[in-house]
Amino acid sequence: MTDRELQGYVQNALDWEPSIDAADIAVSAESGVVTLRGDVRSYAEKTAAERVALAVYGVKGVANDINVRLLGGQQRNDTEIAQAVLSALKWNTMVPDEKITVTVSNGWVTLKGKVDWEYQRRTAATAIRDLAGVRGVTNTISLEPHASAADVKSKIEAALKRSAEVDSRRINVAVADGNVTLSGNVHSCFERSQARHAAWAAPGVKLVDDRIEVVP
Repeated sequence: MTDRELQGYVQNALDWEPSIDAADIAVSAESGVVTLRGDVRSYAEKTAAERVALAVYGVKGVANDINVRLLGGQQRNDTEIAQAVLSALKWNTMVPDEKITVTVSNGWVTLKGKVDWEYQRRTAATAIRDLAGVRGVTNTISLEPHASAADVKSKIEAALKRSAEVDSRRINVAVADGNVTLSGNVHSCFERSQARHAAWAAPGVKLVDDRIEVVP
């Protein structure tokens, strides 16, 4: 597949996605890496554009250089945003809000704290990305380990084998001090993300070092 063809596929995918106004998004591609530029109206739209691009066959990586330009009715001051973020975390049953602190600067939200599971860390970020006024989210929440390396390794390998979307034979798993290293190769960015998701789902995982190569 040529870069021009990949560029066209990604642009068509963005045009097809109803949650994105792709009129102001420009796409370029080089050696399988897609760059997104332009303006959108919310941080949620920016992350959606990245998700759509990564799901296109042939994409090996995405550089998301899209700017979030809030409309007048969407603008909020940092105090209002912080209050909305705290409320969203409190009302989400999957997030231990008492373990998380929030800071906001010029619409950019930073989350800090420690939780037990990656899904809690991930949910905290997704719970606030659609809030009015949010320009971006930095998630520095860390995880507390609760399992041995051998147990983590076996659980991840079992999860990969169960997945219908991942060829586990092409992926190697190594674990040390709660840090997981994934290596090998897969056919798409989506398959790579599914393998990474399976690794993060294991108890005790603090970090996933994704060294998997995408070979369409």
